[in-house]
Amino acid sequence: MTNRRVVVTGVGAVTPLGNDAPSTWQGLTEGRSGVGQLTTIDTTGFQVTIAGEVKDFRLDDAVPGSVGLRHLLRPGTFGVGAAWEALRDAGVDKETYDGADMGVAMGACVDRPDLQWLVDVGALRDRTGKEDAFTTYAPSDALAYSQNIASAAMARMLDATGPMLGVSTACSASGHAVGEAFRSIQEGDAKLMLAGGYDSLTTWLDVLCFGLLGALTKEYNEDPQRASRPFDAERSGFVLGEGSVVLVLEDLEAARARGARILAEILGYGTSLNAWRMTDSPPDGSGAVESIQAAIADAGLEPADIDYVVAHGTSTSGNDLSETTAIKKVFGDDAERLLISSPKSMAGHLTAASAALSLFTAIGAINHGLVPPTINQETPDRRLGLDFVPNTARKRDVRHALVNAFAFGGTNVALVVGRYEEER
Repeated sequence: MTNRRVVVTGVGAVTPLGNDAPSTWQGLTEGRSGVGQLTTIDTTGFQVTIAGEVKDFRLDDAVPGSVGLRHLLRPGTFGVGAAWEALRDAGVDKETYDGADMGVAMGACVDRPDLQWLVDVGALRDRTGKEDAFTTYAPSDALAYSQNIASAAMARMLDATGPMLGVSTACSASGHAVGEAFRSIQEGDAKLMLAGGYDSLTTWLDVLCFGLLGALTKEYNEDPQRASRPFDAERSGFVLGEGSVVLVLEDLEAARARGARILAEILGYGTSLNAWRMTDSPPDGSGAVESIQAAIADAGLEPADIDYVVAHGTSTSGNDLSETTAIKKVFGDDAERLLISSPKSMAGHLTAASAALSLFTAIGAINHGLVPPTINQETPDRRLGLDFVPNTARKRDVRHALVNAFAFGGTNVALVVGRYEEER
């Protein structure tokens, strides 16, 4: 059976750079930082007080009738908001396809009860002496901590009854979700998939734990916009972010038949596992090499066909070195002509949603001939030596782009996206 071609027909975004796709793209191309002081928690006594927060987003304002989605927590509201925008951008509704031909694939962290909620329950139990203190909360509140609730809300927007997939592979989750949605359409299991990710690790537990782990920068609390600096010699850790990016993927023939506007084509998907350390990428870039090579081969391309790499680029020394080593191994001498940039320099690390933001960045570059920069490039790391598009967006005709996503636990994803061409 010939694999079906898969195209992108809609995008939606809720990020620290803007509450929709156009404003997010504008922020990326302007090189504007969305990192600032944390407002979602009291950071008194914390070593880290900054993050890339979504600002002034209300689901009730973004999605008609969203008042009924009362079980959604903060990250889920971002996901549903981005999904609604993506569907409108694609011109898709419940009547576009049969429900069985549409599905959802989302990357997200598994939600958990907020620790303050547990403290409050414990205090109530201690004060009253009642064993049933927990029953003062509605049993349906448990739904809020299910990863599938936001995805189910997205499915209801379409009355979709096709494939539904929730992926929780940390920072590569939305990359896996897009890749698996791509496969579902390729293999004929769906005509349309909503794919992407959403996350919000700006809780006090996440900020505290990632800080204690030594992964977050502590050097820029007073100058947050300079904090995220992938590939710069003065980097000292990553910056947490939050938000969502959702894309509409469609079978090409079905999209053509309905006269859809086509933004790009998903061409290849590769994934691998490092089997190295839980929090570090191997210095030789070995796991990343495998996923990148697999994605390029899956696309039927050669490394020389890639024009732009949207790097995972977290702003940690180990990850940046490992990723750069992998790029050099795959591309050889050709690596020096590549443009490479990291949207995390502006948005912070959207964790489970970060790969989807990177894919959005690649699609924007393909459509606008403009590659967003890596900001805060002040002191080049001489060990790396590639073109990371420092500080200012650059005009470049981008036909094919590679998107990298690597995660705690050692999971790696690479996606290849290209300009849509009738004959390929």
